Amino acid sequence: MKAFEKSSKFTWTYIAIAVVALVASITSLSSISKILHSKPNLESSSVPLATDPPVKAVTALGRLEPKGEVIQLTASSQGSRIDRLLVKQGDWVQNKQVIAILDSRPRLQAALEQAMQRVAVTQAQLDRVKAGAKIGEIQAQKAVIARLEVQLREDTAAKKATVTRLDAEAENAQLEYQRYESLYQDGAVSASLRDSKRLIFETVVQQLKEAKINFYQTTAILTQQVKEAQATLDRIAEVRPIDIRVAQTEVNNTKAIVKQAQAELDLAYVRASRPGQILKIHTWEGEIVDSNKGIVSLGQTNQMYAIAEVYESDLPKVHKDQQATITNVSGGSLTETLRGVVDEVGLEVAKKDVLNTDPAANIDSRVVEVKIRLTPTDSQKVAGFTNMKVKVAIFL
Repeated sequence: MKAFEKSSKFTWTYIAIAVVALVASITSLSSISKILHSKPNLESSSVPLATDPPVKAVTALGRLEPKGEVIQLTASSQGSRIDRLLVKQGDWVQNKQVIAILDSRPRLQAALEQAMQRVAVTQAQLDRVKAGAKIGEIQAQKAVIARLEVQLREDTAAKKATVTRLDAEAENAQLEYQRYESLYQDGAVSASLRDSKRLIFETVVQQLKEAKINFYQTTAILTQQVKEAQATLDRIAEVRPIDIRVAQTEVNNTKAIVKQAQAELDLAYVRASRPGQILKIHTWEGEIVDSNKGIVSLGQTNQMYAIAEVYESDLPKVHKDQQATITNVSGGSLTETLRGVVDEVGLEVAKKDVLNTDPAANIDSRVVEVKIRLTPTDSQKVAGFTNMKVKVAIFL
């Protein structure tokens, strides 16, 4: 019995110790939890939260290019060959200045000269039509008319005289025949003598008829010949409006051919479309013009621009006339920071174009081209760095 009581007392002692230890542990954990939960509150009440500094500039990659971009001067027709190249790299050219001559010039020059000769011929024909027939032709035709009129008068007079004479002879022969007919009836003359007088009368009457026919025919024929000769004179002396219009149309057509030939000849001379500097020569004398590269590259390098590809999300922050700095990111001798102002903000959103060497960069980002006009001094410094990759900072 004593042994049982002793064992029971020992057990209760351990239980009490365990309970005390458990209570102590719970109390300790509760204190730690309160401390942990109360620390942030103390920090938030005593120390303000840190915020990001405001953005002072928009940065973007870009490239340098001359004012108005780089243009390629080329021939107007494919397959053209350079006969003479009149410029070299670095030359400055004026607007419409000839930079190259194509090998088609001799052929086109000959075509132009031939067309001009044709104009001279048609113009001479027009002048002749306006002047009418030659004076010699008119005088000759007038002489023909005069001769026919004289012949008409003379022949008419002769034929008329013949008719008059035969008419008188017929009248006399008729009277003679009538007298002998009466004598024959009285038995004073023979029948043969009467018949001879009748034959004479009938012969003269027939001759009179033939003379009258000949008179009328001759008069009609010569009168018609005079009329025809006069019509011929009127025709060769007349300047008809329709003839002038036809001749003038020929002149106009040949002049149009001259203009076309001149235009084709002008295409044999390759001219600068604006003033600028020859940046690079792509086609040399004797070579066929490259349809993709052209003959030369031309740019107005006296005023350089930085073309920044600004992210679409930064576009609302960018405005005209903002100050900007430009730095070289391609290495090389240009280490200065260039300055300029925003001159133009593009209106089209496109994919990023400038080569980015960072493989982690998002090259499919949507960007807008912003043109920064460099200062005159800085433009001179980078006149020979067209297409150089740069970094642009546009200050807000």
